[in-house]
Amino acid sequence: MSGAGTPDFFYREAQRLGYVARSAFKLLQMQKQYTLISPGSTVLDLGCAPGAWLQVACQSLGPKNNGGAVVGIDIKKVKVPSMHCDARVQTVCADVMNIPKDQVRALSPKEKGFSVILSDMCPLVSGITTRDAALSAELGMRALDLAVGKAILSQSADCVKESAPSDDYNSSPGDNGILKPGGHLVIKLLESEDVKEISQICKPLFKKASWLRPKATRSCSREIYLICQGLR
Repeated sequence: MSGAGTPDFFYREAQRLGYVARSAFKLLQMQKQYTLISPGSTVLDLGCAPGAWLQVACQSLGPKNNGGAVVGIDIKKVKVPSMHCDARVQTVCADVMNIPKDQVRALSPKEKGFSVILSDMCPLVSGITTRDAALSAELGMRALDLAVGKAILSQSADCVKESAPSDDYNSSPGDNGILKPGGHLVIKLLESEDVKEISQICKPLFKKASWLRPKATRSCSREIYLICQGLR
């Protein structure tokens, strides 16, 4: 629905095409521009409710015989959508901020990690701009910590300033990330000074880091996506 409460184009299209939310078109645009998910990819979707990105991710894997897997994690219990998804998709109800990294890795095929990590996590918006932006940045840093590991992340953050995630993340300094070399990471953030800092941390870790505000983003929203391609 649009900010005025009337159905907008993306809402109507989502209903017409069988997507559970208009947010599907955000990932569809990313796929068109960056081709993040390819046949056989293993995809981790953080903050997967209500499941629209699970649908697009599964579609992007191609026919079932191509293989691949999609795992969604959300603090809410999410039922795998019946349309556009198949047996390659599963969901887990857990708090991404607290789930141990080894448990997340265990969800990947043969426990070898994921080739794509998508973070569409967003805090409960309070309306206090600075607070919401800080919480969004914390979620973004958690996604980055899961992807690359705290040791690597801390080294990169030191080049900017002291920005490494808190020790509350249940990950030891020496643990490794769960994003495979050459893999891609997408992080949703709310625009603020903190997003520039996160971008600076990501740039040396990936071959390319770009910003995208998808066309399906509501005009009143401050959300923006950091697209990180090719983990070094």
